[in-house]
Amino acid sequence: MSPFTYETADSTAAAVAHGGDAAYVAGGTNLLDLMKEGAARPQRLVDINALPLADIAPAPGGGLLLGALARNAATAHHPLVRDGYPLLAAAILSGASPQIRNMATDGGNLLQRTRCHYFYDTGTPCNKRVPGSGCSAIGNLTRQHAILGASPHCIATHPSDMCVALAALEAVVHVESPAGRRRIAFADFHRLPGDRPDADNTLQSGELITQIELPPAQAFAAHSAYLKVRERASYAFALVSVAAALQFDANGRITQARLALGGVAHKPWRRTEAEALLHGRQPDCTAFAAAASALLAGAQAQGSGAGSNAFKIPMAQRAVVRALEMALAGPTSLLPGSKMNGAPV
Repeated sequence: MSPFTYETADSTAAAVAHGGDAAYVAGGTNLLDLMKEGAARPQRLVDINALPLADIAPAPGGGLLLGALARNAATAHHPLVRDGYPLLAAAILSGASPQIRNMATDGGNLLQRTRCHYFYDTGTPCNKRVPGSGCSAIGNLTRQHAILGASPHCIATHPSDMCVALAALEAVVHVESPAGRRRIAFADFHRLPGDRPDADNTLQSGELITQIELPPAQAFAAHSAYLKVRERASYAFALVSVAAALQFDANGRITQARLALGGVAHKPWRRTEAEALLHGRQPDCTAFAAAASALLAGAQAQGSGAGSNAFKIPMAQRAVVRALEMALAGPTSLLPGSKMNGAPV
């Protein structure tokens, strides 16, 4: 491990005053792993656990505010999240392990590195670790890699479950820096790789996430689902995941729809034009399949033969249809004692 300095901050102003040469640490569930593996080498760590950013409370204009230091487990089990945003609760509880969810913070979840196993192998070239060195994944084993939004420089996929739900819910990220405060629409927070795969998000130097704002979503609470397809039952990244939410009129026709995919791109994947195809439609397999096809338009397999991820394209198509069927049936939850309407695969 490379040497670094360690400091603590007792206020947001003190934390952001450290500027862009410091890495913020709270739960440390991703950053410390990266440091141990040599994939990240920050020269300064600023511990922000003492900041008053762990509250979960109604937003002044409606919706909900999640403090950046709220732990994932506390967020998933909070009554305001569990009852008003069951899609988010189910997504969080699909991720990692109970021990990690107890430590990981909501703000830290957004800042997970988009990565793959080649990223962790510091003996191989990786444009995310060393820009311009090349991508070892391209042409090799690509089972876990992107089918959408990839570039010749990187085909890694974003690992978060929580972020897929936040994308579908159209969350807003609040950040603060010495230059002031700003709000970032969730769709604009994470980046596709392009020619800068080392940049996972649009945070500017020294900015600190303070809150995540959820717009009012009561209309979706009764019909939402999170489906995660993975290679083992727990503690595994998604091969494909889907956040789906529906709203209906009195005649049973769809008035609003939200769809987001995980495990398929460098960021949570959403296309509003796919959702628009469901507006005014009766909820049936034909409508759901059309939305799935639009959401996956342009999907391309990586690799060849047994190492290819071509299977992800039909898998994602079927997963979207299944998630919409689950949303139609009612909200899913992984909370103890809750009734599941279609268990995650």
